[in-house]
Amino acid sequence: MSRSTDDRASDLTPVDPFPRLAGGGAFVSGDPTSDRLRVSYFHRASDNVLVAQVWFGPGTEGPPGHAHGGSVASALDEAMGGAAWHAGYAVVAARLTIDFRQMVPIGLTATIEARIEQVDGRKIRTRGRLTGEDGTVYADGDGLFIVLEAGQLDRLAGRSR
Repeated sequence: MSRSTDDRASDLTPVDPFPRLAGGGAFVSGDPTSDRLRVSYFHRASDNVLVAQVWFGPGTEGPPGHAHGGSVASALDEAMGGAAWHAGYAVVAARLTIDFRQMVPIGLTATIEARIEQVDGRKIRTRGRLTGEDGTVYADGDGLFIVLEAGQLDRLAGRSR
């Protein structure tokens, strides 16, 4: 028996997948008033998925009327990495593969579902998918993220100030 969309939406809890980052927030989702990308994160406990609501504003425009592929890739990168961070792994991206399926219209509010697919030592493999409210798949991706060594995050944060 499959769950309805309403059931899945009621299972969402707002989260900050990056609480340990200096200054709070993150590169893509750090400015909730941006004219580029606005991202809000949620955890869906029923299947342990990080869900992002992403708005592509006029500042993301690449092809006329559509978001630049780099903004789509950035949103997927952050959400896939966010799935690892939310699970307790402080990671950085090593490799991203993004498949662009449809151009993203400016003004679209879309959903990214991101999950951990595999953990192999310090290697965390993730998957993400960007969809519209009507079910259109705009892009999906796979990520390989590497867990930072003990103390490395603190050392990096100390250098960035």
